[in-house]
Amino acid sequence: MLALAEHSTQPSGRWRDLGVRAASAAILLPAALVCLWAGGALWTVLVLIAGLLMMREWRAMARNWPYWASLPAGLLWILPAVLSLEWLRAREPGGMGNVLFLLCVVWASDIGAYMLGRLVGGPKLAPSISPGKTRSGAVGGLLAAIGVGAAAAALGDGVFATSMAIAAVLGVISQAGDLLESAAKRHFGVKDSGNLIPGHGGLLDRLDAVLTVAPAAAALVLWRGEVLRQ
Repeated sequence: MLALAEHSTQPSGRWRDLGVRAASAAILLPAALVCLWAGGALWTVLVLIAGLLMMREWRAMARNWPYWASLPAGLLWILPAVLSLEWLRAREPGGMGNVLFLLCVVWASDIGAYMLGRLVGGPKLAPSISPGKTRSGAVGGLLAAIGVGAAAAALGDGVFATSMAIAAVLGVISQAGDLLESAAKRHFGVKDSGNLIPGHGGLLDRLDAVLTVAPAAAALVLWRGEVLRQ
């Protein structure tokens, strides 16, 4: 979800966009968390608006595709996440906790990749897809996601190995979602999906990882019949 892992490994200006990214996050995250805590209609409206805005950005990126092609492709990419986020929040017990867990894994993976990638640099992860992402960033993202799993187990009296393993799987899927959106942007020849969020580009740039993690989290809950972090 998230464009924090799109980084340059050049020493000069390495952190030049950190301030505006942090300011945007400071505004958006509290609003999202309030809606998550409230649940019900407020959460539903937030998820639907986000889905519609992402579909709009997708249509703008895929403007050269015929409408019968771009609409199904966009729905296939975005709708499962919208439905999964709504279902996970409404499901009890643990609805809010499940969504918060998956979001924390995504955020941690994104921040870990951003920080370690810019500090260490090194070989590229997938240069043909996203020249800015590094293998060190991928490792940082995975370690940060596992850390969320450990913290969730400690706070919720869960099983450490299980929680960390689930967080690791979701962390890998998070990075795959980031690469998927990078591949789409590269295919369409655009730098960002939009300009809605200062420092992050469009909503698709910010939520790309959530689009893959949310359906995976919903599938895990269906399979295990438990909250994610146990």
